[in-house]
Amino acid sequence: MDQTLEIVVGEELLRRNWTVSTAESCTGGLIMHRLTNIAGSSRYVVGGLVSYANEVKRDLLHVPQHILDTFGAVSEETARQMVIGALGMFGTNIAAAVTGIAGPGGGTPSKPVGLTYIGVGLREGEPIVRRHIWNGDRESIKAASSDEALRMLLELLKSTT
Repeated sequence: MDQTLEIVVGEELLRRNWTVSTAESCTGGLIMHRLTNIAGSSRYVVGGLVSYANEVKRDLLHVPQHILDTFGAVSEETARQMVIGALGMFGTNIAAAVTGIAGPGGGTPSKPVGLTYIGVGLREGEPIVRRHIWNGDRESIKAASSDEALRMLLELLKSTT
């Protein structure tokens, strides 16, 4: 049987003796849910924040108001700041963040339903952020976003060996 992404991410974190945190918007805590479904995850999971409201992004993750005003909550710039905020808030080695529009409403021509920005980063260096537009219903968009966030965490972990 193939190992799930969350198991492999956990193994890589344990191998390095690293910790992980998340800042999630449209995934509503799904990444953290998946990570903490693994027995023994308390050895590497520190915490996560569901930052649905802009006020939470601003006040707890320290996303600057001018970024929210200029680029919006669903943007590369906001995702980058969410990663930096999670790293600072939880003091972890690595963090993931997701912001997007899961639908079915809320989309616009420039920011359609299914648009997500997923970021990962380390304490040092600039976070990596990728833009995706997923097809499907709300649940499948959340699932695809959490899968990609875990893949990106794994990719970043493996690049630091």
